[in-house]
Amino acid sequence: MDNGSGVGVVDKVAGVLTALEAGPLNLADLVSATGLTRPTAHRLALAMEHHRLVTRDANGKFTLGPKLGELAAAVGEDRLRAAAGPILAALRDQTSESAQLYKRQGEQRVCVAAAERASGLRDTVPVGQTLSMNAGSAAQVLLAWEDPEAMNRGLLRARFSASTLSTVRRRGWAQSIGEREAGVASVSAPVRGRGGRVIAAVSVSGPIERLTRSPGRSYAPNVVAAAAKLSEVVRRGPNSARGN
Repeated sequence: MDNGSGVGVVDKVAGVLTALEAGPLNLADLVSATGLTRPTAHRLALAMEHHRLVTRDANGKFTLGPKLGELAAAVGEDRLRAAAGPILAALRDQTSESAQLYKRQGEQRVCVAAAERASGLRDTVPVGQTLSMNAGSAAQVLLAWEDPEAMNRGLLRARFSASTLSTVRRRGWAQSIGEREAGVASVSAPVRGRGGRVIAAVSVSGPIERLTRSPGRSYAPNVVAAAAKLSEVVRRGPNSARGN
């Protein structure tokens, strides 16, 4: 194989994966595409199938396996978290309020990045903390663009309504006033991955006394802009985060 790394088995595995990029192949086609001997191609394909790097389609042909999608998702997750730091810090500095990034995990949401207000009364949500999907502006955003069945299921225990989610979709951001925690207000906007799917929510939160009972009026433009910038980074690559 051309441009080998010097580690033969790795080069052969890479050759199999590259060949399968074009679509499913039977063993004979895989041998032809990789230049491997038939026994070697068969042995590698079976070993890769064991590790879910390769799978079989309905016709028994070898095709790329689900593990590759999981690894790609992990790369996207790392990119999201790496890019979130400076973007959340800029949002905190613009609003003088704590900023967070939430992702949904099943029936909960988890704070995966945060930039805390340096002093004074603040809403502190540590990185790694899980919160309910039943309340809060981030929960509204993470549920608003779900498919109807998932949305209706989420609304069963929610403190917000289908009408609230309709408003979130129409204006592109959500607000909550004392919904998740008494005395706390927040504003959130969606982060979108490739294909426009909502993958996270950017938020600012703090005491109602500062954010007021109409927090979106003052904070939505900054939150929406931060979420859009993070969406761009996720879709185009980490260098998009420069120039905050």
